[in-house]
Amino acid sequence: MSEVAALPTRKDEDFRYSDIDALGTLWPVAREEIAVADGAEDTLQIVLDDSEAIARHIAISVGKGATFDLRVLSAGPTYGRIALDVTLAEDADFTLGAAQLATGTETLEIVTDVHHTGPNATSAQVVRTVLADHATGTYLGRIAVARGADGTDAEQSVRAMLLDRTATANARPELEIFADDVKAAHGCAVGELDADGLFYLMSRGLPPAEAKRLMLQAFIAEAFTGAPDEEALSEAALVRLGTLVETGL
Repeated sequence: MSEVAALPTRKDEDFRYSDIDALGTLWPVAREEIAVADGAEDTLQIVLDDSEAIARHIAISVGKGATFDLRVLSAGPTYGRIALDVTLAEDADFTLGAAQLATGTETLEIVTDVHHTGPNATSAQVVRTVLADHATGTYLGRIAVARGADGTDAEQSVRAMLLDRTATANARPELEIFADDVKAAHGCAVGELDADGLFYLMSRGLPPAEAKRLMLQAFIAEAFTGAPDEEALSEAALVRLGTLVETGL
């Protein structure tokens, strides 16, 4: 009989900013397996829009020359966690586009571990977070490039927008490279809505709430660009942004 893994604490790096009490009601989190065969293409959209706490741990294996496109919209759970373990073979391609939209005391987190094990694989992660009230949003992401995985092209783009200074954004993009001839980049920024841009839109007759929502819509758009269900994801995000803007007024 296998033993159940102990509930993590905040001393565990991947759970440093978690709501441990909420996680405890979901523990242990079952590991889901996705395997994309050599040369195949696959996509997945995950929408967390329920008020219930939820946690998912997904292991994704992308075969030689295969592609996998994953989009995540986390907008509503009191506690929402998505953990991804991704392994890329030669010439594989992985895309993650994610938006976390939280208010109240909600805690949302995305934790990724992307391993480039073969040469000439590519990965791109775009994460956009909008937080209001006392919400917490976290992205912890590691890209590991193994020896021999030359020609790797990997990037992380992580940005968070705080609508209230009582909200908290955490980010830790990380690179671990053991190969030559590698392109790897990560960018991280946390800020507030541009006051000049907001004033410009309001001076053209837009109400404050509508101006904010329009700016936030543009902010998260990149996370869903090119997604198979781009329109549906964007519309769902826009509804949630309306709630966040009302909270922040």
